[in-house]
Amino acid sequence: MNALWHDGLSLGERVKAGDLTAVEAVEAAIHRIESANDTLNAVVTKIYDQALDAAKSATVDGPFAGVPFLLKDLGGALADVPFTGGSRFFRDDCPPTDSVLVQRYKSAGLIPLGRTNTPEFGLNASTEPVLFGATHNPWDITKSPGGSSGGSAASVAAGFVPLAHASDGGGSIRIPASCCGVFGMKTTRGRNTMAPYLGESLAGCSVEHVVSRSVRDSAAALDATAGPSIGDPYLAPPNDRPFLDESKIDPKRLRIAITSEAFNGTPVHPDCVAATERAGVLCEQLGHIVEPASPRFDAARLDRDYNALFSISASANIRQRAKFVGRELDPEKFERVTWAMMTKAETFSATDYVQLLNGLHSMSREICGFFEHYDLLLTPTLAQPPVPLGHLDMMMDDLDAYVDRLWRFASFTYQFNVTGQPAMSVPLFWNDDNLPIGVQFVGNYGDEATLFQLAGQLERAAPWHDRYPSVFAA
Repeated sequence: MNALWHDGLSLGERVKAGDLTAVEAVEAAIHRIESANDTLNAVVTKIYDQALDAAKSATVDGPFAGVPFLLKDLGGALADVPFTGGSRFFRDDCPPTDSVLVQRYKSAGLIPLGRTNTPEFGLNASTEPVLFGATHNPWDITKSPGGSSGGSAASVAAGFVPLAHASDGGGSIRIPASCCGVFGMKTTRGRNTMAPYLGESLAGCSVEHVVSRSVRDSAAALDATAGPSIGDPYLAPPNDRPFLDESKIDPKRLRIAITSEAFNGTPVHPDCVAATERAGVLCEQLGHIVEPASPRFDAARLDRDYNALFSISASANIRQRAKFVGRELDPEKFERVTWAMMTKAETFSATDYVQLLNGLHSMSREICGFFEHYDLLLTPTLAQPPVPLGHLDMMMDDLDAYVDRLWRFASFTYQFNVTGQPAMSVPLFWNDDNLPIGVQFVGNYGDEATLFQLAGQLERAAPWHDRYPSVFAA
């Protein structure tokens, strides 16, 4: 079975109709992974026997009955399966139970086959951990697939599975979605629970969802997983109807602001500018109002405070987990950028942390105020096309130089992790090198519905499903 012709929902429908069994669907996915993973290095932990056992006892309940699935090696805890976070330090660590999110994936019918590659603790916009080595972009294996959900996005783009778990703390769903030519929705803060292991991650800036080939798979997956668990610190506003239904209808006439100027002043590659402008024209052709505008805020301060938050959160999470598993920290077991962030974090006091959070919350109000006048904001997803592997190297000795290089690439995404707003990367365009160039749409807080409506409309107007990367597991 050629994976190109089925998204997750259509594959689930075939299983429910009896056209094929869940075992056959899983076996086909295993074959696809084995045929191309040596080239891509996207799947780093394989649990084929466990998946086949689950398929043998699978019911036909749930929208994704019998559909093979992959979990990022960061978040999405799976009981008794290694959960490394891309780090040598936690190489053999296994959680004792499934996270609530994974329980909900399974209840929807998804069958995990393994875990996908991620940079150490998700601290990179490219997927090149020392532990497992680099994941390669299916469109050009010399290029990065993005990060930190690069293994998941490469797996979906290459046809291993129709959708895969991902997370986003600074763009980590949208960045690899753009690099790999798939659809990626960063949800509203609190839409999916992180129970039981976390209440929040990165002070509420990080979320978990999926990357997918189709818009409707992303919508249906969110329908299956959305909602709080006991004790969650955040609660996203409830949606009026299923997101899957939203993806099937055209939106009202939207007022869309458009900008291709990076908030932090970073130069933007002409291919990324052109993709954004063409997306604006397409939206106008679909009847929407598109006008140049951009939120105004202190971008330098946001960058400074967010970088500090990243370091503090990474250090706190690593130290807490190390204590939980009873291990002494060893700098030789961490990548240099990670250890530099942990060292930097020690220079901040508790008062500093509260003050920087208050500053980020203040800037969130400024940014969100812009959306009182617009339904959506359209930007490039990235300031550059997919970069060569090695460009973003966490074994660099200079933390400041690394961070500068990181945010010059991923200039448009992390601001909306701070605000908690939903945002999506849509794979509408490819450049002359046949590399995907995603465009980002940002919505009002709690309003994934409008994003799914527009995404479905764009998918129908300019479908991307007939594009094959050079590495595709048919």
